[in-house]
Amino acid sequence: MRNSARARRLAATAAALVITATLAGCSQAARTGVSNVTTASTGAPAQQNIAAMSTSEVEAAADSLGRLYIRDPKDKAIALRYANILQMSGRTDQSLAVMRKLAIDHPKDREVLAAYGKALAAAGELEPALDAIRRAQTPEYPDWKLLSAEGAILDQLGQPDAARALYRRALDLQPDEPSVLSNLGMSYLLQGDLRTAEAYMGKAVATPGADSRVRQNLALVVGLQGRFREAEAIARRELSPEQAEANMAYLRAMLAQTDSWSEIAREDARNTN
Repeated sequence: MRNSARARRLAATAAALVITATLAGCSQAARTGVSNVTTASTGAPAQQNIAAMSTSEVEAAADSLGRLYIRDPKDKAIALRYANILQMSGRTDQSLAVMRKLAIDHPKDREVLAAYGKALAAAGELEPALDAIRRAQTPEYPDWKLLSAEGAILDQLGQPDAARALYRRALDLQPDEPSVLSNLGMSYLLQGDLRTAEAYMGKAVATPGADSRVRQNLALVVGLQGRFREAEAIARRELSPEQAEANMAYLRAMLAQTDSWSEIAREDARNTN
């Protein structure tokens, strides 16, 4: 599929919004390197519930985790979860500060280095993020999650071929992993190849284990093709009606600011003839 420069810019802008916050749509555990930790004794929010929280719930959870973090900043499990929820609430710099300190306290911990790389990438520090992810990797026993995370950073650095090679290595290790398939789709989305992106994201959604973020990435690529009703239907399976409508309204506004998607589509048709 050949795409106009405007189509590529539009897709890249939309994809960047997702990648900056989530390392290109990896699953929650893969993005953060955070394991599910039993929290009944601490009263902290369970990791598996974070992605489904409302904005007010995220803020409340950040406050709760913040108090636990202050008591013991070297507690790895609490610090990882605190940094993750700070990221979700938009406090990127604070999240990075937490992870930077944790990386100093645990300089050889792969889980910490992986999460530190994610925080660096979210803050736009891509080269240091790449270094942290690579230091977390063990070449003789590669971790598919880290391969996928490295690919997401390379995509942001404008190296799609190298990124896709890493995604395919990750899929060799973890066949049909939905978060990696979604990342691969996002790689094509960044280049404006919406049809290929949708094919990979559709496969990801159809795979057992696909999480909410994977389905939202599919909604994004469908919406970028102007199929708003279909995109909204996908989004509504995961979000409240208000959140789904807000997402679609934002996407429509973004398309309107780019001379309309229909005009871009017409230009693409002329280029392919």
